[in-house]
Amino acid sequence: MFGLDPATIIARVIVLLIAFTVHELAHAVTANFLGDLTPRRQGRITLNPLAHLDPFGTIMLLLSGFGWAKPVMVNPGNMRGNPRTSMAIVAAAGPISNLIMAAAASIPFRLGMLTPSMFSEGTLPSVAFVLTQFIWINLILAFFNLIPVPPLDGYKILLGVLPLEMAFRLRPLEQYGFMILLALIFFLPMLGVDVLGWLVMTPASAAMSVLFSV
Repeated sequence: MFGLDPATIIARVIVLLIAFTVHELAHAVTANFLGDLTPRRQGRITLNPLAHLDPFGTIMLLLSGFGWAKPVMVNPGNMRGNPRTSMAIVAAAGPISNLIMAAAASIPFRLGMLTPSMFSEGTLPSVAFVLTQFIWINLILAFFNLIPVPPLDGYKILLGVLPLEMAFRLRPLEQYGFMILLALIFFLPMLGVDVLGWLVMTPASAAMSVLFSV
């Protein structure tokens, strides 16, 4: 599949089933805790991956390491407290869950039980390779989702912390969010401007080094 070896495909399938599911479940559980029952009514408070996976986003993750899941629909008006603050908390829960999963998966390496493996060997992936992929992709998902561009979590967090007037002025960006993301992912790199490298790959690499350090 597009030059990917079977071990990498298997490892990425395992990663997406867990990482995407927990990420979206974190959004749903947090919204439910804050008083919005919308995710519960839509069946999103579940560990069943089929409730959370987006077909195209799943394929993108398998092929490129970048992807997305089905967004959890929430109603900030149903949540306790300031709706913007509550929405920011719900949005932050997703990336935080990815960081927690990455940290948890690094424990065997930090204890010296496994050695990081960035390359697969053979048809079936080793435990070390799966965990390394799991850590890396969770870090990528966390930092990618923290980019303050709609509809990513980082944009919702930004709206929650900015003064109301500034947040209101940013609202028109929402209709251009998809085009902005396309520019960041595809067009700007063609011009030699690697924004994703600055905002995603560099911090993810730094976090990876910290997690693997003893």
